[in-house]
Amino acid sequence: MANTDEILTKLKRLDAEIAKRAQADRLARYNAGRKKHKKQIAFHKCKKRNRWVFGGNRSGKTQCGAAEAVWIARGTHPYRKNKKDTFGWVVSLTAQVQRDVAQQKILYYLRPDWIADIVMLSGRKDNPARGVIDQIFVKNVFGGTSVIGFKSCDQGREKFQGSSLDFVWFDEEPPRDVYEECVMRVADRKGDIFGTMTPLKGLTFVYEEIYLNRRNNPEIWYEFMEWEDNPYLAKSEIKLLNDTLDETTLQSRRYGRFSAREGLVYPEFDESVHVIAPFPVPAEWQDTISIDPGLNNPLSAHWYAVDYDGNVYVVAEHYEAGRDIDYHAEAIGKTSERIGWKRDGRGRLRALIDSAASQRTLAAVKSVSELFYERGVAVEPCGKKDVFGGIAQVKSYLNRKNGQPNLYIFSCCTHMIREFKGYFWGAGESPVKRDDHAMDELRYYLMTRPKATAAERKELSVIARDKDRRIRALRRGRGRT
Repeated sequence: MANTDEILTKLKRLDAEIAKRAQADRLARYNAGRKKHKKQIAFHKCKKRNRWVFGGNRSGKTQCGAAEAVWIARGTHPYRKNKKDTFGWVVSLTAQVQRDVAQQKILYYLRPDWIADIVMLSGRKDNPARGVIDQIFVKNVFGGTSVIGFKSCDQGREKFQGSSLDFVWFDEEPPRDVYEECVMRVADRKGDIFGTMTPLKGLTFVYEEIYLNRRNNPEIWYEFMEWEDNPYLAKSEIKLLNDTLDETTLQSRRYGRFSAREGLVYPEFDESVHVIAPFPVPAEWQDTISIDPGLNNPLSAHWYAVDYDGNVYVVAEHYEAGRDIDYHAEAIGKTSERIGWKRDGRGRLRALIDSAASQRTLAAVKSVSELFYERGVAVEPCGKKDVFGGIAQVKSYLNRKNGQPNLYIFSCCTHMIREFKGYFWGAGESPVKRDDHAMDELRYYLMTRPKATAAERKELSVIARDKDRRIRALRRGRGRT
């Protein structure tokens, strides 16, 4: 009798453990419920070796790549011949993007008891989601161990050489040289290339090589994925997103479609809307200065303020070529003094600057950043320099469906206004590199400022609200130029 009770107790524990694991097994629940993402399933069922999903944001494309990578590593792919001890790479644009997107998705689908070990580039392996992972060693169902390695495109082509791989997953579009190197890495093992991306860069090599398939490669397959294809995205959310974006942006952000990049980079810019007459800016609104350094080329510096609703104001500028750091630092100081710009506790001005300014050349003892710092302008490098991401951020500040932009430029900032009007796409994949210094440092600044939600806005006192109301009334009274 006691023996029977003991067996029953063990069975109950076993049932509880099975139920616990089933609850934690997100991969088992992927596309297994009543609602199914048909295009995700089509991606996984395709037997071709070079597969791409061109999808809008939140269309479900990234989940495709993560689930595919974990299935291959585990040896449990439901539609393909599985292998033991696989080795693959997950490739992101930067280490930060890796941590926040692809790495997060991989960890979401990997049960903790499937992980044999983790090697970190930064952070602790007992909390890998907070750091940057180098490799995850995954227990394969055939009794071996597979490896999922992580790479970032900003490491350069050389870091992608040498290995033989079973798969490479590109999370967003890589540079051509990185893509070509990875194609070579999967050749030995007859491995797979798969990519999930939103085509924001125009008609790039992916458009030519994958979408048009000009080489007639029989192993290439692609699918477009949009918001309506995602059964888990609420209709109300789709409507909200649809109402937020302009038609041009919708083509890539919703439908994942390629579009030719030509003409003005910012057709949304309207002088009658975005350019306003100067008004006194309260100290509470003053944020920072952004600098794009130049000696032979113009140095562009603008002063940025932000009101309590998250609207950005470009309130002053210094824009001049052929001058040294002493001159520029003095000019920035004089402009700051004229407009009553705040300084820190040590009397220094705070500014963002192109990260390249922190580098020393062979001919210079000190970097541009160090020289500015010694002259009372405490600059810190801007790490976010992705051109296309920055352009998208500027566009989001220029244009909202309700007709009220989040970016205003004082009419005294004539050089920035001129650059807006003459900033064109080039024949290739990038804007023309001419008269773009203000455009560069505007991107640097806005990419450091995610828009605040209503809950994050400061709670104002009665006096502060009255002051804010009077300033707004003054601005409206002077009108826009």
